[in-house]
Amino acid sequence: MSDIPTASLGIPAPVVADDQDSLLSPGRLAWRRFRRNKMAMGAAIILLLLVLMSVVGPFLYTVSPDLVDPRNFRQAPNAAHALGTDSAGRDVLARLMAGGRVSLAIGLIAALISTVIGIAFGIIAGYLRGWADSVLTRIAEVFQSFPALIIIIVVVAFLGPSVPLLTVTLGLLQWTAAFRVTRGVTMSLREQDSIQAVEGLGGTPFHILLRHMVPAVLPHATVAFTLLTATVVMTEAGLSFLGLGVPPPTPTWGSMISEAQSLRILETMPWMWLPPGIAIAMTVMGVNFIGDGLRDAVDPRQSR
Repeated sequence: MSDIPTASLGIPAPVVADDQDSLLSPGRLAWRRFRRNKMAMGAAIILLLLVLMSVVGPFLYTVSPDLVDPRNFRQAPNAAHALGTDSAGRDVLARLMAGGRVSLAIGLIAALISTVIGIAFGIIAGYLRGWADSVLTRIAEVFQSFPALIIIIVVVAFLGPSVPLLTVTLGLLQWTAAFRVTRGVTMSLREQDSIQAVEGLGGTPFHILLRHMVPAVLPHATVAFTLLTATVVMTEAGLSFLGLGVPPPTPTWGSMISEAQSLRILETMPWMWLPPGIAIAMTVMGVNFIGDGLRDAVDPRQSR
């Protein structure tokens, strides 16, 4: 009796641990895969700490980042100034926190603008195809053919540097990555039987795009958003280092690194440029690791 299979008695076999993933929703399955990626989870924790430092830190460390004190000219880290002071006697730690708020805000907002534009153009090109796809693809190729850094330098030179201008310009120039991803996913979905069935039942293109295409491409666009954030943070840092980014006295991580243009400061005063450099490196690496983790999590070809 004990050797008779349970299936022959009409009793369903218990669900084993390996089959549990098949019972989860796509969102829960992606989250489970992401959690298994130790590098991505570690990067998410580090990035969260950087965000908390930039957002909450200024409320706890109340030293003004713009307070100029010539008596504290280029002081090394001490009890009064944990990370020392810069060439104007301003507290480096206070500027690091305030600069992180500006740099991260520019990166996130510009990446969001790029992702929204890329999703809109990508869905239209992938779903309508034909002349719409050809026109939008040629426009994307034109944007890719021009170096974004040169265009930003020209725009800033004519209109003057400012946070809104820099954010919008970066957002308008970086949308091609999200466009390529969204266009490819939409073209694949366009041929599925479920979409064909909705069209056969009289579904309008607007309804199909809004209710079916957008939710399907969002996970993939999120990966592009994370990678765009890292790109924008790096670009802003480079522009600020060249003096073409956010105008002073507003601090950013890039403008803080510009202190390292002096060889004497670079060699003997690392506290003035090393903290923002580490912050930028950790942010870019963290966002890239998170993007890789999200890409593996939302890819349906990934297995246990």
